[in-house]
Amino acid sequence: MSTLSIINAAVFDGVSGDLAEGPVHITDGRITAVGGPAQPADRVFDARGGTVLPGLIDAHCHAYGIELDLLAIESRPLSYVALRAARRLAAALARGFTTVRDPAGGDAGLARAIAEGLIPAPRYLWTGAALSQTGGHGDARAADSMVCGCHAHGVEVVDGVDPLRRAVRERFRSGAHAIKIMTSGGVMSLTDPIRIPQYSADEIRAVTDEAARRGSYVVAHAYSPEAIRHSIDNGVRSIEHGNLLDAETAAAMAEAGAFLVPTLATYDAMERRGDDVGLAPVSRQKNREVLEAGQTAVELARAAGVRVGFGTDLMGALEDEQLNGLRLQAEAGGAALALQSATSVNADLIGRPDLGRVQAGCVADLLIVDANPLDDPSVLWSSAEHRTIVQGGAILP
Repeated sequence: MSTLSIINAAVFDGVSGDLAEGPVHITDGRITAVGGPAQPADRVFDARGGTVLPGLIDAHCHAYGIELDLLAIESRPLSYVALRAARRLAAALARGFTTVRDPAGGDAGLARAIAEGLIPAPRYLWTGAALSQTGGHGDARAADSMVCGCHAHGVEVVDGVDPLRRAVRERFRSGAHAIKIMTSGGVMSLTDPIRIPQYSADEIRAVTDEAARRGSYVVAHAYSPEAIRHSIDNGVRSIEHGNLLDAETAAAMAEAGAFLVPTLATYDAMERRGDDVGLAPVSRQKNREVLEAGQTAVELARAAGVRVGFGTDLMGALEDEQLNGLRLQAEAGGAALALQSATSVNADLIGRPDLGRVQAGCVADLLIVDANPLDDPSVLWSSAEHRTIVQGGAILP
């Protein structure tokens, strides 16, 4: 039995809008008490007046998103993609993201390597390759291209009810956490308008039916009200991006119990750094269409009672913008709500209420920062060097 006490710290528990007093006591990787008298421990960590937060959860983190060019990713050997993915995951952990959900990639091999401690990484929940219709967001070919994305590292093109059922069953056989589908156009795909819904109702329903019978859920890439409604009406639980959301559709999401996972960081980064990363002109035009609407969508969702999570969706060299997503979401509702989104709300979304909280009985995945993030939110997105990460009760080097 190993014990750890974190002293001289305030505590943001992931749920409340206020800070509580520490210390935080941990036994064998789980929190046993918050506050109260000092307790003997194998190790005592002095937070020096800092704040203990739950480890952050990024619900839209692409480990296999090693480049912005979708077709280039699919053309690389999977061994190479996985090695690059390992470095991306280690960097996310160093920023304080102790759990990530990968909604377009990952596989049993990468998950096993992480579970065996072969690479430093957050807790890793993967969907396998996202599912796209021909000519949909995941079909990376240009209109005049005759090549085939022969692999399916991040996205697989699958059409029809029966092929979709087989694809879903294979993902669950391999250990997928959930299933990702593309139900509207996207910024990085070259041939599809952003607003038009994708997949038929029967196709979406086949996917959500298979997931529900496995006790899981479906994640949908969707921007427009039409695509969002098409998704939730057919059983989708988690709407990714949702930038063009309107009030009526937000109310429908709330009634359906669907979550919204905004990914504000990626649009901001692509607008500022599009030239540097070689963003295609059509993608730059699409990005501007959704950029300004992102924070408004978060506000509309909250006003309607939709539970709003947190994701980043950063591809290629833009991965270093991950913490900037917290700043953008804080601007849409304040630091406390942004932190709740990246901790307890995301934990509920992924079905792990023992994560994303600093409460007795929860897993001791923690982030310790130097200041009070409610008074000085910039501590959340400032240099990752000034933070301490605790994973499973162990202080990381």
